[in-house]
Amino acid sequence: MGDSLKVLGIETSCDETAAAVVDDTGAILGEVVRSQYDDHAPFGGIVPEIAARAHLETVDAIVAEAMRRAGTGFDEIDAVAATGGPGLIGGVIVGVMTAKAIAAARNIPFIAVNHLEAHALTARMTASMAAPMTAQKTGGLEFPYLVLLVSGGHTQLLIAENIGKFRRLGTTIDDAVGEAFDKSAKMMGLDYPGGPAVERLAREGDRNRFALPRPMKGRPGCDFSFSGLKTAVRHAVEGLGAAGPGERDLADLCASFQAAASEALIDRTRNAIEMFQESCGARIREKGVLVVGGGVAANSALRAALETLCEETGMRFVAPAQKLCTDNGAMIAWAGLERLRLGLTDGLDFAPRPRWPLDPDAPRRAFAGAKA
Repeated sequence: MGDSLKVLGIETSCDETAAAVVDDTGAILGEVVRSQYDDHAPFGGIVPEIAARAHLETVDAIVAEAMRRAGTGFDEIDAVAATGGPGLIGGVIVGVMTAKAIAAARNIPFIAVNHLEAHALTARMTASMAAPMTAQKTGGLEFPYLVLLVSGGHTQLLIAENIGKFRRLGTTIDDAVGEAFDKSAKMMGLDYPGGPAVERLAREGDRNRFALPRPMKGRPGCDFSFSGLKTAVRHAVEGLGAAGPGERDLADLCASFQAAASEALIDRTRNAIEMFQESCGARIREKGVLVVGGGVAANSALRAALETLCEETGMRFVAPAQKLCTDNGAMIAWAGLERLRLGLTDGLDFAPRPRWPLDPDAPRRAFAGAKA
């Protein structure tokens, strides 16, 4: 390995086939993200078998195009990283086997990346652009920091203590918030994917029209629950009669749902901030940091609410660019690069993991390391 590192990252855990080349300044030298929207839209959700087949058919071309855009040959790559889990196991296998083949053919390290950790570390990639990594300094965002992970398969609050070391403060006890967005949108008759559709309609709606619950709000701790909110949306839709919701109804219901979900997230995150400040106060320089990651972190209303929360609690809010919140190859490459610097590589006998919790010592929960 030379002084400047480059890592190829491959992401195939769900319904995007993605690859990117990232260097140790945090620069994305070349990237490609191929959405499977058209493959899954007719079914109103992700079909695992279709996702795996689409990854298999496109991953080689996606990797080649990312390398071409980076202007980089395989002889200039220091390692290849791939999502090793959690995720839809068929897709994870495709990405891992592709990365292993490249690593074996080029005699370079293979790195299996935890998809959740990649989301949690993306903010370090963007911060590192202003403060490049060196042997002495590991980027512009230092540990420890608080992480809110919000996506279709996971809703968690964790303290990021170091690479590969996370302490879970709370997780969902049933559904993830991203799933709640998508399933609620489906009940309203909105197109897949539901999250962006809900956000778009919510901008024009009355958030106070429908009295929806704020799950777990006011309770101690940091766990989440969203199944009851989904049920309340179903009842609201049924209450609008056989004709179903009109345009105004949809906008108001979307606004009401988004407000309820956001307030629940803010309430649990406020508790987590208190716990973080109590346990890490002596180690925090200046302000503590709250990082948000995952696909739902692209929601503008949630980002604004989190920013306000941080202003109220004396935290600094850090959110990657919205395109880096959804699944992408750059976050996998960066997480691989962080691990490579520490010598944390994997053998070619690594087995893909459908479940891979960030905090293995935390109580086992169905949605704490899975991607549904």
